[in-house]
Amino acid sequence: MTAPTMQLRIEKLKRRDLRHVLPIESVVFPEPWSVAVFNSELALRHGRLYRGAWDGHELAGYIGFLIVGEEAHITTIAVAPTHQRAGVASTLIIDGIRTLLLAGVKHLSLEVAANNEPAQALYRRFGFAPVGVRENYYPVTGQDAIVMWVHDIDAPEYADRLVALELPRQDEDSSQ
Repeated sequence: MTAPTMQLRIEKLKRRDLRHVLPIESVVFPEPWSVAVFNSELALRHGRLYRGAWDGHELAGYIGFLIVGEEAHITTIAVAPTHQRAGVASTLIIDGIRTLLLAGVKHLSLEVAANNEPAQALYRRFGFAPVGVRENYYPVTGQDAIVMWVHDIDAPEYADRLVALELPRQDEDSSQ
């Protein structure tokens, strides 16, 4: 079921937003991050980017990146169940990439659960390709993680991909 059309507002996540983040985190992930992990990540002034997508006063989803030089790693991405499959994850990724490009990032990586086909399909649309497997990466579930990379996000061809991805889709979003 597709969520009604919404106008998302993307903003930097702040500690006070954790009261909205943590309920999503606990529903979406079998191994949710703790408030302490989020606090430590949000406290880092350099090398991190955390953004939230707001639908009015409701947090629709969030994304986090670890940045090292010309590379960034998606550390987390989640969409509230009430907003899934409505383009929130794509909006967050596009916004994140555009922000990272301004910081000189050229390459992105992530890990995704091997059994999470919807998320893998989303990442493939963004040009991510599998490069390896981390066995038993998720301790609670014992699930393997697929390591995915996309290179040269600063290339004109990738800019064209982002423009095409900004067009509305009806079959979007899944959490990592």
